[in-house]
Amino acid sequence: MKVNQWTMGLAAAGVISFGAVAQAEEKPSNQVLTAISGTQISGYVSTSVHWNPSGQAGFAGEGPAYLNNKGDGFNLDVVQLTFSKPLDEGEWSAGYVAEVWMGPDANVLGNVIGNGGAGTTSAGAISLAQGYIALNVPVGNGLTVKVGTFNTIIGYEGNNSADNPNYSRSWGYTLGPFQHEGVVATYKIVDGVSLTAGIANRQDTGLQSVAVRTPGRIVGNNVQSGAGAGTGVQSQKTYMAAISLTAPDSWGFLKGATLNAGVVDGISAAAGNSGLLPDITNIHVSANIPTPIESIKLGFAWDHIQIAGNNFTGVISDTDVYAFYASFSNLGIEKLKLNTRLEYLSLGNATFTGDDPNVVTLTATLEYPLWANVLSRLEYRWDHDATGARSGPGQARSGVVGGGANNVHLLALNLVYKF
Repeated sequence: MKVNQWTMGLAAAGVISFGAVAQAEEKPSNQVLTAISGTQISGYVSTSVHWNPSGQAGFAGEGPAYLNNKGDGFNLDVVQLTFSKPLDEGEWSAGYVAEVWMGPDANVLGNVIGNGGAGTTSAGAISLAQGYIALNVPVGNGLTVKVGTFNTIIGYEGNNSADNPNYSRSWGYTLGPFQHEGVVATYKIVDGVSLTAGIANRQDTGLQSVAVRTPGRIVGNNVQSGAGAGTGVQSQKTYMAAISLTAPDSWGFLKGATLNAGVVDGISAAAGNSGLLPDITNIHVSANIPTPIESIKLGFAWDHIQIAGNNFTGVISDTDVYAFYASFSNLGIEKLKLNTRLEYLSLGNATFTGDDPNVVTLTATLEYPLWANVLSRLEYRWDHDATGARSGPGQARSGVVGGGANNVHLLALNLVYKF
């Protein structure tokens, strides 16, 4: 126990007792140890190398999030650091998650607190990916509540690329919300069936392609945080609900199959050119399907976004993404895995005027663990603009593919160290 000279002097003068000194020194230390007991530290460092064989400049801000401004060259994607304390077995147990992103990709979440702004490549950007308190409420089979900023409850893919089957994000992920600031609760009805529902602040203008947008720019809508986030009437909050189903062991080779469906609806935080506050509705349905061949797994996702009161037409506009996933292991080389994704993107006039762009995307990712704790992936991605006419001068046919061409090819090497 360390005691400073000033405190020792007071004790020697009889102002305080040596026992009080000991208690004053020990109590804060014990409180700190108690508070951090059970805390886990984890994270990853993600880097990538991009090459565009077609000679195009890549998506240049017009493509999916996490591909923006990454043409030919070397990239530090993001450094992620998470402090967490899981819920324990107690009926009134509590925990927390604090997840911070640092680096260029931190800009994509739209709540940057460091250098740079959304859509830039500032290496000094810092963003709060998640920050919530987890609470267990002993009601029925158990109710788990999150209060704070948390990942969205819908989507086949998540914010952390290392947890997804492919390095680049899907169009469905790009159009969906990334995170929310509010409260969400999950209740287990029976084994294999759970419900999630929540309320959050209004959605931010990160969805520039569908709410406030520059035509062709696709960036997912996001939480509205900070000053003014909670302003507006009750009807301008964001509401969400989802259901998750898991097949029991009695279903044979289909055991463990999952079906997820959810909806997120909220008023945008800023008006479009029409002066309206767009009502943004995201609908998501996805499934993971085992097959009789253990080394082959399939997946499907449908993401729908509806914009009412957008800045072009003032009426309802719809965008749909259909994605099919297939994963192959045991390819003759131990631990080698191939993950594929085929997507069809149909953008309505929520984003463009004059035509309804259609994009077909094929992604193939080879995954092999060359080093301990390192995820090594080599990925090829082809985006094809299948629309019949250009949207405007200097754009691709829909302005989505970018670079003034109807095809963009990407070859990427992704290395992620997990700790």
